[in-house]
Amino acid sequence: MKLPKHRRDEAALNSRLIRRPIKRMVWLFLLPTFAAFCIGFLYPFFKGLFLSFCNFRITSQWTWTGLENYRKAFQDPGYMHAFWYTALFALVSLIVINLFAFTIAYALTQKFKGTNVFRTVFFLPNLIGGIVLGYIWSMIFDGILIKYNTSVILETKYGFWGLVILVCWQQIGYMMIIYIAGLQAVPEDMLEAARIDGANRWQTLWRVTIPNVMPSITICMFLSLTNGFKLFDQNLALTAGRPFQQLGNGETIKTTEMLALNIVNAFGTSGGGNRGVGQAKAVIFFIVVAAISIIQLQASRRKEVQQ
Repeated sequence: MKLPKHRRDEAALNSRLIRRPIKRMVWLFLLPTFAAFCIGFLYPFFKGLFLSFCNFRITSQWTWTGLENYRKAFQDPGYMHAFWYTALFALVSLIVINLFAFTIAYALTQKFKGTNVFRTVFFLPNLIGGIVLGYIWSMIFDGILIKYNTSVILETKYGFWGLVILVCWQQIGYMMIIYIAGLQAVPEDMLEAARIDGANRWQTLWRVTIPNVMPSITICMFLSLTNGFKLFDQNLALTAGRPFQQLGNGETIKTTEMLALNIVNAFGTSGGGNRGVGQAKAVIFFIVVAAISIIQLQASRRKEVQQ
């Protein structure tokens, strides 16, 4: 019996004689991507890790100092303040972004007209760059706070909540799209079974919808948490770390300076002749963010349900 043409083509593609040379040449196709990965990520990463133990101004001229840079980093009051300030910001923004994003996504998955328009409107702020948003919101906040003879760069509390509002306004729409995808993937038969069993809307949300949306919640929490710790351009444009605070030992810190901005400043004028301290701060930053992200992912994935 003669096979149809499309079946013969499939058989030819699956032939061992065809697949054998393809398997032998697979490394040829992977090599450019692997080379780019090594040049663009692996080499800079391990080079930076090595330089964190060195005193250097340029990467080709270094002097080994061991753990001295890490000691200076942990003894830097500005860096420690930036760490706890960033941790608080990441926690607050994590809660606010995901709460509003899920609420909006849940509302927009209900059957009413104009949902696509609202989705577009909520998503648009994510398309604007962080530097632009920082300067725009700086003018907005200053226009409001000028009535009280203050500004986001004059009081720490206004700078903090200004950053929270800015980041939430920018990222809620993006997280909303992820939550909408998760809500639309909830099996309809589960929702129907809950209604038949007499569950009200609130019970259905907590007992059926949210457990099935946990993969989306895991992704959104991961993105919110990492974005909160890595925030740089919005912080630079809105407050640049100001206002300043004089400590009892005579040192000065920036009260709204986050970790990424503190590290960049350590490589600049505040770094003096040694950029190794800034590199050590960057390595600590990487370890902390990676550890927190892994713990959050593991904790969230335990609550996911298998469909």
